[in-house]
Amino acid sequence: MNRGGDIPLVTTIRERCRMCYTCVRECPAKAIRISDGQAEVISQRCIACGNCVRVCSQGAKSVWDSTGDVFRLLVSGEPVAAIIAPSFPAEFSNCTPEQFVSMVRALGFAYVHEVSFGADLVATAYRRLLERDDGKRYIATNCPAIIAFVERYYPEHVDALAPIVSPMIATARVLRKMYKTGVRVVFVGPCIAKKGERLSEHLDGEVDEVLTFLELRQMFEQKNISPDRSKPSDFDGPHGGPGALFPISRGLLQAADIPEDLAEGLVVAADGRAQFVDAVEGFAAGQLEARLLEVLACSGCINGPGVSRKDSLFIRRNNVSKFVRERMKHFDWDQWRADMQRFHDIPLDRTYAPNDQRMPVPTEEKLREILRSLGKNSPQDELNCGACGYDTCREHAIAICNGLAENTMCLPHTILQLRETMEDLAVSRDKLAETREALLHSERLAGMGQLAAGIAHELNNPLGIVLMYAHLLKDERPEDDPLQKDLELIAEQADRCKKIVAGLLHFARQNKVSRTSIDVRDLVTRAVRACPAPENICVEVVHEVKDPMAMLDRDQMLQVLTNLIGNAFAAMPKGGKVTVKTVDTDDQVGFVVSDTGVGIPASIRDKIFEPFFTTKEVGKGTGLGLAVSYGIVKMHRGSISVESNDDPSRGPTGTTFKVMVPRTPSAEDMKPIGSQSMDFLAAVEKRAEEVWHDTSLDR
Repeated sequence: MNRGGDIPLVTTIRERCRMCYTCVRECPAKAIRISDGQAEVISQRCIACGNCVRVCSQGAKSVWDSTGDVFRLLVSGEPVAAIIAPSFPAEFSNCTPEQFVSMVRALGFAYVHEVSFGADLVATAYRRLLERDDGKRYIATNCPAIIAFVERYYPEHVDALAPIVSPMIATARVLRKMYKTGVRVVFVGPCIAKKGERLSEHLDGEVDEVLTFLELRQMFEQKNISPDRSKPSDFDGPHGGPGALFPISRGLLQAADIPEDLAEGLVVAADGRAQFVDAVEGFAAGQLEARLLEVLACSGCINGPGVSRKDSLFIRRNNVSKFVRERMKHFDWDQWRADMQRFHDIPLDRTYAPNDQRMPVPTEEKLREILRSLGKNSPQDELNCGACGYDTCREHAIAICNGLAENTMCLPHTILQLRETMEDLAVSRDKLAETREALLHSERLAGMGQLAAGIAHELNNPLGIVLMYAHLLKDERPEDDPLQKDLELIAEQADRCKKIVAGLLHFARQNKVSRTSIDVRDLVTRAVRACPAPENICVEVVHEVKDPMAMLDRDQMLQVLTNLIGNAFAAMPKGGKVTVKTVDTDDQVGFVVSDTGVGIPASIRDKIFEPFFTTKEVGKGTGLGLAVSYGIVKMHRGSISVESNDDPSRGPTGTTFKVMVPRTPSAEDMKPIGSQSMDFLAAVEKRAEEVWHDTSLDR
């Protein structure tokens, strides 16, 4: 029909397409391809029914514009005739038929004719066709979209297409006979498919251009033509009779005086997207015994896609019926019969050719593979919701296989994937926050390590001298000397400084892990033994670990446990209970240290792992225990978390620390953390130990 689809009659304005898939749903030919979420009309498959244009609420479908070509015809100097579809009263109800004709003439058309007369000739041809006693079944061919549909998707039934031209072509042939000197013909109607019919190889040159009613309105606006400025004018003859009913569903049957006898079933009429597809399918399958299948792609031509009016279908039908009734009151039947006789020899035959656009059906195995990719692992998963634009999930899968659709068109599957992605993003966000916090803490630890090593280096020498002379003076003074207490205070505070410096050195030392295979139960036993509990505190050890063996740094993990147990003791000044558990998973082992102490206020829980932060009294803590423990756990590629309640009204108070580390280090775990900074710290640490050793010897 469309010369191989060289001219795309309908195209998509991509920036307006909103991925609603309405056009996919409404396209009876499945001529819409979704690519990167955008709807693309495949011109070779398109039957130009215009359903996609009608249903697109975003105005994303554009129809081939013929107004420029028509304007050029009108100024060419050749006589141009406008042939008007009988559905014009449904579109131009804001003016009288005489005003409408006058407006068309004002554009420059030399003649204005009614296609309804051609419809009368075609109706007569159909009546004669059915009077033949050849038993052959036919599909009416007044609708070019139906012709295109059969040629493309039922090519084996092309010979069932009635060999009769449409009223448009019949009218054009009448004009060719009337105007011997030649005339250019422009059809004006509600149908986009007429543009494709004009381009048919079997009707080449019959009609020069086709305008939709919408395009005609645009031309009126450009030329500033309106009804109130027009002098009434009638159509040029010959005038149409019953053919004026053609645009209404079953109008052909009434014009041809062919009864749609439901009992006899001689004729079956259908219109609209769903009905015409089912009707043609039933005809092709031999399920319809009717001699004539009269089908229209629209609900009558009064509902064509080339109209601009938003009136209901019934109002449009009423406007056409009213025009026909008014005309019949004063209709010259004698002249009509004379005209019908005058043009009875106009050839109304035509031919058709198959244009097979059917796509292969994929194998069941391939189909199941695509369905599985859509999350349809069983028939129960096939919701057939139609959100993708296809009636069933299997149709969608076939379209995907043929390159017409995408997986993302499946709304339930996309929602499920989106939900899973959001959950994954939430987990990633939490991990990212933990990693960021760990990195910030590691940076603080590295900085504090450098500071600790520097402080140790600067303080060890003068501190050693203070200690040495304090002890010398103390030994030289009699025991009853009043200075003894002062010297003891000096020595005591110097010893305290020594412990602080030692803690700083120990903090700076956390730069590497020496892993060996150890039994975590034995590790807990050693830690509990190394931290004798006060008399008012009891310690309970619970082993819930299934596999106690793990690759850990014994000394460092022992330090973590002793720090946590010691902190638990300090949190229970009035006594209580400490529970130490060993736990594990398939790839991790861990320790849980719980106490029934006073709890940690929520306001400071984020600070407890910071170096030098402590809640103990002055002189009783350096604030390095948890910071060192945190660093050790992180170097083991593990995690340390805390849960605490300090409000008795919310339940028993207390704190629980949980440490989880990998059971076996991976290749990634064996890489040093901040190796460059750690190497620097190791060098500083070594030098600090040397200074401390020298100072001790001097003392």
